[in-house]
Amino acid sequence: MTSKAPASDPVEEPRTTAPEDYAAGWPAVGVTFRRGLDEMGAKVTAQTLRKMNQKHGFDCPGCAWPDPHHRKVAEFCENGAKHVAAEATLRRAGSEFFREHSMSELRERSDWWLEEQGRLTEPLIKRSGSDHYQPISWDEAVGVVADKLNSLDSPDQAVFYTSGRTSNEAAFLYGLFVRAYGTNNLPDCSNMCHESSGTALKEVIGVGKGSVTLEDLEESDLIIICGQNPGTNHPRMLTSLEKAKHKGGVIVAVNPMPEAGLLRFRNPQTPRGLLAKGTPLADDYLPIRLAGDHALFLGIGRVLLETEDRRPGRILDHDFIDRYTDGFEAYSAHVRQVSWEEIEEGSGLDRGQIVRLAERIIDAKSVIIAWAMGLTQHKRAVATIREVTNVQLLRGNIGRPGAGLLPVRGHSNVQGDRTMGIYEKMPPEFLDKLGREFHFQPAREAGWDSVQSVAAMRDGKARVLISMGGNLVRAISDTNVAETAMARLDLSVSVATKLNRSHVITGDIALILPTLGRTERDLQKSGLQQVTVEDSMGAVRATRGVLPPASVDLRSEVAIICGLAHQTLRGKVSISWEKMAHDYGLIREHISHVVPGFQDFNEKIKNPVGFLLPHAPRDERSFATATNKARFTVNQLETIQVPEGRLLLQTVRSHDQFNTTVYSNEDRYRGIHDSRRVVLVHADDLRELGFKDGEHVDVFSEWNDDVERCLRDYRLVAYPTSRRCAAAYFPEANVLVPLESVAEGSNTPTSKSVIVRFEHRAAQRVEA
Repeated sequence: MTSKAPASDPVEEPRTTAPEDYAAGWPAVGVTFRRGLDEMGAKVTAQTLRKMNQKHGFDCPGCAWPDPHHRKVAEFCENGAKHVAAEATLRRAGSEFFREHSMSELRERSDWWLEEQGRLTEPLIKRSGSDHYQPISWDEAVGVVADKLNSLDSPDQAVFYTSGRTSNEAAFLYGLFVRAYGTNNLPDCSNMCHESSGTALKEVIGVGKGSVTLEDLEESDLIIICGQNPGTNHPRMLTSLEKAKHKGGVIVAVNPMPEAGLLRFRNPQTPRGLLAKGTPLADDYLPIRLAGDHALFLGIGRVLLETEDRRPGRILDHDFIDRYTDGFEAYSAHVRQVSWEEIEEGSGLDRGQIVRLAERIIDAKSVIIAWAMGLTQHKRAVATIREVTNVQLLRGNIGRPGAGLLPVRGHSNVQGDRTMGIYEKMPPEFLDKLGREFHFQPAREAGWDSVQSVAAMRDGKARVLISMGGNLVRAISDTNVAETAMARLDLSVSVATKLNRSHVITGDIALILPTLGRTERDLQKSGLQQVTVEDSMGAVRATRGVLPPASVDLRSEVAIICGLAHQTLRGKVSISWEKMAHDYGLIREHISHVVPGFQDFNEKIKNPVGFLLPHAPRDERSFATATNKARFTVNQLETIQVPEGRLLLQTVRSHDQFNTTVYSNEDRYRGIHDSRRVVLVHADDLRELGFKDGEHVDVFSEWNDDVERCLRDYRLVAYPTSRRCAAAYFPEANVLVPLESVAEGSNTPTSKSVIVRFEHRAAQRVEA
């Protein structure tokens, strides 16, 4: 029996316990099945979990971690199972719900409460001046969108956002529709997470993706994990790390906070994990300062170069450097002149810690450096990732087994969306092929990314927002600005499975178009359909839903896009939208003619394990850069100067959430319970700043403008984070990140380096 949707938000009274020193184990098993039974019931839980990540099953709609060729019966993790339970829930938010709840009321509800109401069941419209959503037919809803798009003064007044959950087929059609309409305003969630990775890697190795396979990771001698929390964000990665450990691999964690998943892994699929203490993972932990990774890798580079001076020909891979790279001399000269004082101040580490890691790199035959948003969301994020690449080039750790660069992507198919053309600045070669394939001239001028789109909405330059999934108003920085920007729109349209904040902070007119989830069967005129996704390591596989749709009024993303495109572009381009909506194989045939690596696409996905996309640096040490070589780069070190009495704050996820979706107010690995209104701060910093563990404060961010950005009434929690650093939960803490505070080169919000101050609540009451 499943539980009913909650009638009200829980009362938030923060409670803390000691952080866990392991991930998974029996607690993960218990949470998995309790959540499944609560949301889906026993029958649907069994139907979904046994098919999740299996050959001829459906791909996890959560993270983008790859599937092994040889799969267990239970090839899923706790958080993936939560995501499936949320999608396959038996709860429904239909027209009766929206009659009972006005927009004004829904805006006062928490993100968690909105999510818990269940699946959306029919198209909905909030008309101009109304405070309620009401049902609308599909034909009328599509007509509202098409009429509005065709009434704009310019196609560039419309923004078309995409989340990572969109399939390859839907993403390809969405980009086709938008470019045929006449714009490249195609922001996506990559703009806010791994854009820095793609920008840096494209410049220095010629491909904006990682160069590592799952087999590489499990065979590597040394894995350095920077700014990543796999126990929560990519839990199945722990299984691969455990395999690497059992084969003699060494793991080093580089993070401002110790994370349970890198301390010890109690694999719930093994007796050792359930009955014993599990496997210790990280052999060393470097408590780096926020934004300190640039300094760390400069220091590592310096140690490698100086050790080569003492042991000529025995440290650096000179053959690789001479044959495959350029820029080495300038890089070497730069690194040698950076002082150890600058490196230690910038990294927050002492010289001995950095030397020890460099010596591990020297001793290892193969090294993988993995990272996530802990590296990508800083002002100097692109420079930092270039510096990571410099270290790998010194030892030739690209293009051979067990070695490489591993940006660990977050959302399932976020990488595939970019491959399919969801990007505001696609290269001319892609646009040329797309135009030839469909006999039209695609828009050429670069469009807006996510930050630029919100700025355009704020400034009145954008009048329509269409979102394929996602929750832009919560995902983007500067929440108050984002909400004001949304309210200025003439029309906001969201293709979604469940209710979220972007459905209650809307344009003058708002539409919700309910879509099938990854777990559901997609039946079209030609029969049952399958779609495809690309994982974090460039492997593509088919995914097929197993459940009946949550409502007869749901349409697939492909069908929704084709319907919008057909109605909007009628008489303007000659593209067979209806035929592609009926048979997704036709879409894949077009993809095979346009997107590199997808030749014979329909044939390749008959392989139940999928296929690996080509990656020239990994496969043949070929680098499509400006010089046709991998590039050493010179990156000036800039250390963030934090004023006295301030801290540097990062936003983080709790264990019980996925991206902006909050499943509960629990974060058991960090020992935070019953509330998300907390700030984690080192105990010594609290004492020096004149605050106490458990005290409630207001948190203000500081930026070079007069705007007040504040979190009210947050509890301080003494926590073992690096000194002068703090952490608060995303997306609530996005309100502290100025929209204009972005990474150089990638325009990614700097959510991991926000200067903040605390103010006593009692003092403010006295002043008032």
